[in-house]
Amino acid sequence: MTTHPQQSRLVVVGHGMVGHRLVGSLLERDGDRRWRVTVLAEEERPAYDRVALSSRFDGAGEEELRLPPLPDDGRLDLRLGEPATEIDRAARTVTAASGARYGYDALVLATGSRAFVPPLPGSDAPGCHVYRTLDDLDGIRRAAEASTTGRGVVIGGGLLGLEAANALRLLGLEPHVVELAPHLMAVQLDEGGGALLGRMVGDLGVAVHCGTATSRVVTGPDGGAATGVELADGTRIDADVVVFAAGVRPRDELARESGLALGERGGVAVDLGCRSVTDPAVWAVGEVAAPEGAGGRPLGLVAPGYAMAETVADRLLGGEAAFDGADTSTKLKLLGVDVASFGDALGRTPGALEVVLNDPVAATYGKLVVSDDARTLLGGILVGDATRYPLLRPLVGGELPADPGALLAPEGGAPGADGATGIGALPDAAQICSCHAVTKGALREAIGSGECADVARLKSCTKAGTGCGSCVPALKQLLEAEGVEQSRALCEHFDHSRAELYEIVAATGITTFSALLAAHGRGGRGCDVCKPAVASILASRDSATHILDGEHGGLQDTNDRHLANMQRNGTYSVVPRVPGGEITPDRLILLGEVARDFGLYTKITGGQRIDLLGARLEQLPAIWRRLTDAGFESGHAYGKAVRTVKSCVGSTWCRYGVQDSVGLAVELELRYRGLRGPHKIKAGVSGCARECAEARSKDFGIIATEQGWNLYVGGNGGFTPRHAELLAADLDRETLVRTVDRFLMFYIRTADRLQRTAAWIETLDGGLDHLRAVIVDDSLGIGAELDAAMARHVADYRDEWRGVLEDPEKLARFRSFVNAPGTPDPAIEFAVEREQPVPAPGPVPVLLTAPLDRKVATV
Repeated sequence: MTTHPQQSRLVVVGHGMVGHRLVGSLLERDGDRRWRVTVLAEEERPAYDRVALSSRFDGAGEEELRLPPLPDDGRLDLRLGEPATEIDRAARTVTAASGARYGYDALVLATGSRAFVPPLPGSDAPGCHVYRTLDDLDGIRRAAEASTTGRGVVIGGGLLGLEAANALRLLGLEPHVVELAPHLMAVQLDEGGGALLGRMVGDLGVAVHCGTATSRVVTGPDGGAATGVELADGTRIDADVVVFAAGVRPRDELARESGLALGERGGVAVDLGCRSVTDPAVWAVGEVAAPEGAGGRPLGLVAPGYAMAETVADRLLGGEAAFDGADTSTKLKLLGVDVASFGDALGRTPGALEVVLNDPVAATYGKLVVSDDARTLLGGILVGDATRYPLLRPLVGGELPADPGALLAPEGGAPGADGATGIGALPDAAQICSCHAVTKGALREAIGSGECADVARLKSCTKAGTGCGSCVPALKQLLEAEGVEQSRALCEHFDHSRAELYEIVAATGITTFSALLAAHGRGGRGCDVCKPAVASILASRDSATHILDGEHGGLQDTNDRHLANMQRNGTYSVVPRVPGGEITPDRLILLGEVARDFGLYTKITGGQRIDLLGARLEQLPAIWRRLTDAGFESGHAYGKAVRTVKSCVGSTWCRYGVQDSVGLAVELELRYRGLRGPHKIKAGVSGCARECAEARSKDFGIIATEQGWNLYVGGNGGFTPRHAELLAADLDRETLVRTVDRFLMFYIRTADRLQRTAAWIETLDGGLDHLRAVIVDDSLGIGAELDAAMARHVADYRDEWRGVLEDPEKLARFRSFVNAPGTPDPAIEFAVEREQPVPAPGPVPVLLTAPLDRKVATV
């Protein structure tokens, strides 16, 4: 490496995350070694991740928080514990607390911000703290350990305030949060999102006091230590730990004293290159800067700070980079609650429209702000479930690939013009990582090089995901979209596969998602991958517990949540069980009467059942009551469960039939009704080799022989049709049933999420031969265990429709409007085709699928 004949001197004041990023980027790019860098750091420890500061209370040590070391090649002089005290711009020197002077050719101020402590009586008393540094956290920990009240108060309900409240909770104190605004996180969230966050935080044991100010800190006699706070409404909260998290102020004292121009709200006024508008030799980055590109106001997030650092590094090396805007998007977990805010989240753009999905029962809130023509995404808010953030944030400012309501819907995606969904629909120019400005195109190029075959290496190659970390799920999705095989971990919340989680549940007896997540997951609230997968596991282990009981209800997919399949116009279908397709005239008449009385579209399905379509949400219980009173029960057409056992008429009627296919089909359908698995399961029974029931196109199919029954497994229709293969031949009825029992339970136990039986068998080491050895020959010695699991399911089965009808709390879910239970949704319209009601023609309406039963009627 060549050395520049005359190295220039750079002094960086501050060694926080942004200052560290600046120095690292500059030294990495400076191949000609043009710069020699001196860093004056106030703290006596190397730079650490302040975004993850609260993880210290989750057991993270200082080493884990420390940022990667800067290059040690003789160009860097890092002065820890030596803060700057004076700048002489005329002499171009900086004086440190030690008295040493450092000359510079360029000076970068990266002094960050300080916590704002309101000038309240008693705010400087012992027991009062701020929440900014590791030293601050150590002080709070000591105070919590010495607390006599067992209670702490946080002044401020923003991002930092909720982080501080969580810290107090982890330290064993009862936290109270006082916020002047009417709801939490008023800078990032609107009233709806803030209200839900407040409720969820309250459920976690944090007392929230919004819409009120703190009038004073109550202290002991003679100005002693803090003993509580008094609010403006006269409320007194006894507490001996008080944490101020009411905002920050730029640490611009050095700039002010040296005569540099400041922004209207403080901070060093800088141009698009982050250079001081007063002195071309001085630059500012991070929270101490008031950049022209951000309207001359300081920014308190790490992503824009990193962007400023990259801009200055480029300028110092002769580039023309500009900081012309600030991505203030953020995705955090606050007390375990997902919160995300991006773009114009509060809808300040003139003419902006808002699409809101608010589901207080599932504890999720989503809002998208779009242009007045609904074609451009301007911003959004997600509370409770932020799994869509990595896909939505890159779309800000671009054309929407789908209806905005569909992007918020639980099973929605971001379909592109080519039919791609999710991250595959984003253009290459979309920025996936805002902290490091990494685009989808750059990530695809790195993946295509063959050197980035997993998330860890992709992060290392591109720096994506190494900032706030919110884009990490998108990296995994992109790897999968590019055809790179990934870990079998279920999702970001569980390192285990679905099969491993099944074994964990079986071994431990865990019965709830939250308990499984706490004991064997990574924390958080789960996502739309692990929630339904675990719901399926729990349901397959415990048929006696209704899938809508307790927290189970919030885990279900949309159809399972309402025990019916949602249709394109927001109505639902009702599919009662008709085992084997066998039905009496009276019951057949009843189905016709129900369809007539409720105005439903009627169709005989391919599985020999009658489908009643077009039921409004509030009609479902009334329809179910008519059906269950007549002896019908749920056909589970909505679930990842055993659906139907199709049958021909068999030896009872057919002259070619050699066995009673109808009787066997009825027996099996009743035996396996409600059995949930990784995917839907279909079956068929044919009474002879002519195969009228098309049994070999099913997950398991049975064909009669003169000697008994042949069992075929692993067939399916769909996108990739496949014929089932012969597993065992000429079985007697008892052996057949036992073999099917074991086949189903082994599949449920070992298959991956959303994996059909055909694909599952292909993944088995040894394929069909291995499967035969396990369930026919009992090579693993688990046959009795599989038998017992099925026996338990059969004994515990309860009809889910009747379970709702007998429970007023569950019944309350089935209404279109929360304040008008019997009012139909006027947005649902029908036309008539072939003498039956069908959805009215026109564009498909936005289906906000989770909250259709929680809207509010207006008059």
